[in-house]
Amino acid sequence: MQKGFTLIQTVAIAGVFSAVSGWYGFMFGRESARKELGDLIDSLRRSNSSSSPPSSHS
Repeated sequence: MQKGFTLIQTVAIAGVFSAVSGWYGFMFGRESARKELGDLIDSLRRSNSSSSPPSSHS
């Protein structure tokens, strides 16, 4: 019975782990950025509507 991993198994496991962790990092980073951008837009809308009346666009 063989103990341990072969080089190919180790590289494959590292690749899968890297792909999964990269995907989760991308998804959580994207969600975080979306929330921050939404908060920024809301704060800009509040400050803009309280400081000046809305202008009409023709």
